[in-house]
Amino acid sequence: MTELLLKYFRSKQQEVESEKIYDTQCPFCSMQCKMQLIEQSIVTRKNYRVIGLNNPTTEGRLCIKGMSAHQHAFHSDRIKTPLLKIDGTFVPITWEQALALIKEKVLKIQSDYGQDAMSVYGSGSLTNEESYLLGKFARVALKTKYIDYNGRFCMSAAATAANQAFGIDRGITNSLSEIPNSKCIILAGTNIAECQPTIMPYFEKAKENGSFIIVIDPRNTATSKIADLHLKVKPGTDAALANGLLKTIMEGNFIDSTFIDDRTTGYQALKEHISQLKIDEICQLTGVQAEQIHKAATMFGSSESGMVFTARGVEQQTDGYLAVRNFLNILLVTGKIGKEGCGYGAITGQGNGQGGREHGQKADQLPGYRSIENPIDRKYISEVWGIKEENLPRKGVSAYEMMEKIDEGEIKGMLLVASNPIVSSPNANFVKKALGKLEFFVAVDMFISESAALADLILPSTSYLEDEGTMTNVEGRVTLREAKKNVPGEAKHDWKILSEIARILGKGEYFPYRSAEDIFNELRIASRGGIADYYGITYQRLKEEGGILWPCPDVNHKGTDRLFEEVFAHENNRAIMIPVRNSPEIEKEQSSEDYPLLLTTGRVMAHYLTGVQTRKSPSLAARNIESYIEIHPSTAQRYGIKDKSLVQIDSRRGTIVVRSKITAEIRPDTVFVPFHWAETQNVNNLIGNELDPTCRMPGFKVCAVKISKVI
Repeated sequence: MTELLLKYFRSKQQEVESEKIYDTQCPFCSMQCKMQLIEQSIVTRKNYRVIGLNNPTTEGRLCIKGMSAHQHAFHSDRIKTPLLKIDGTFVPITWEQALALIKEKVLKIQSDYGQDAMSVYGSGSLTNEESYLLGKFARVALKTKYIDYNGRFCMSAAATAANQAFGIDRGITNSLSEIPNSKCIILAGTNIAECQPTIMPYFEKAKENGSFIIVIDPRNTATSKIADLHLKVKPGTDAALANGLLKTIMEGNFIDSTFIDDRTTGYQALKEHISQLKIDEICQLTGVQAEQIHKAATMFGSSESGMVFTARGVEQQTDGYLAVRNFLNILLVTGKIGKEGCGYGAITGQGNGQGGREHGQKADQLPGYRSIENPIDRKYISEVWGIKEENLPRKGVSAYEMMEKIDEGEIKGMLLVASNPIVSSPNANFVKKALGKLEFFVAVDMFISESAALADLILPSTSYLEDEGTMTNVEGRVTLREAKKNVPGEAKHDWKILSEIARILGKGEYFPYRSAEDIFNELRIASRGGIADYYGITYQRLKEEGGILWPCPDVNHKGTDRLFEEVFAHENNRAIMIPVRNSPEIEKEQSSEDYPLLLTTGRVMAHYLTGVQTRKSPSLAARNIESYIEIHPSTAQRYGIKDKSLVQIDSRRGTIVVRSKITAEIRPDTVFVPFHWAETQNVNNLIGNELDPTCRMPGFKVCAVKISKVI
């Protein structure tokens, strides 16, 4: 028997022709979980196995997206050669032909209309190196002011609020390891259990340790199930709810007077403002009972430590910046920041949403979180890049506003890199129409996305398994993503594509890189002395240490686990509080007789952003094959809608049709639709074009709609 078993195992072992191991990290959310993909070639087929690798952030945990990520990288639909649209059909061409066409079209557009007639639209999924290079490419190779990225729709409200209040925006002011030690935690507008599942054990451990968890969300979610108190707020009223919490905290004397006096400014104006507000009016606005507001405020105010986390539910509003500022006011009046178990966390959505905004993709930023309008910052970066300061463009406009500039005829050409604005932008029908007006449209992608389908030319890019580089996760921890898989066909790394385009435009001397590490070493210098200082981080250190939290100003610095222990980052070392109105400056859509319901949007666990990659993964696509609308049973009954039936949703801007999901987990006056689908299921066809006046965030989370059954 033993001899037969040995013979059997030997025969099976011989079937395995080869085995490849790829150490990498998940390309999706901001947790950036480390993992290993094991590829076994067995006779005529390949098997894949994924295991989590130990790391400081997620300790080897993976979610279903990470376990399935490789499926899109090996998908047969991958673009492997440049594609040119001829008579409405994409046909393969050579790189030489593609680059020659780009040179011809770009030079003509800029000769006819000026440098700013070309634009660049980036992504929060790019590596730090490619984010940095994209900003440099726009400003040095194209000399255009028009560059922004899809992270504008993710993090602009929280980033602006943290910068204005603290002087620094780093996703989380502490390391995640402090969460279990916090005695009271507010999770505002974040469904981390589905969006960042591998972060959940930190909060579950906090609960085991006796932490009181408060969830603020109009829906019952997988996250709200761990809450001790769930405030089921009416969409769009988060700033007013924060005012209610502040009023109770102040009247209950739960403030930290010493901290306020020594380390903040603006308290007196805030106090006077809050004293004029009435709790009953806040309750009426928010739909949250006074008893619940009192309990939440009392628990947070009286706890010896506390943390506040916000995400898109609070931030994707036309007053998202102010709503976040008001939650930061809560931290500052109670002195719960810069200490063990105390701090703020903006739950970054995209894989490199943090690093993407630190190194130059945003219209108003230069590397190291420098300002493109600051003379000192401009001079420093110009010297690093070897150009004259007067040749460095000024700031442009936000991502959505670039679409308006295209529609108005000011922008004539666009280079789109790893993004899908037709699906991710508000007022999506308008965006599709605007992109159709471009005289020359180039998309860099792995697949023909809904946006790339409109392009004149598509350039094939590489996946996370092939493209090495650093990413900055939700903590502000810089990690090194290794990539050993061979590049398929004629695809190229984004940084190589940018460098080659720069070369044919006569700017090759500014883009001499031979590796991602070359670019990172220049980024280190460009960020040196800036807010986001990476100078002390090297590839070698990242390999040895598994990740480093910025700022890290020199190679002997261990990185910064906790910000603001002694001072804030403003010149006077103080944080700034400001009064925030209950009602926003830009009025949000309200329900009406014609549009009686409020629509809010969000994510599902199995999909990521616009679904271009996750819908190419059979394991993920099978979990959610189509979009849906969550409707309260009483609302469904009122409109004669049955469960799992088709529902038409109309707003003032568009119409979509999705399947119903009747659930008591949502408010009767609110419906919910996820945003991962396109065309007739694209919820952003319904969303308006109003933007936050400070950070230019669209108001994705509040939209007046009507619903009807599809007969």
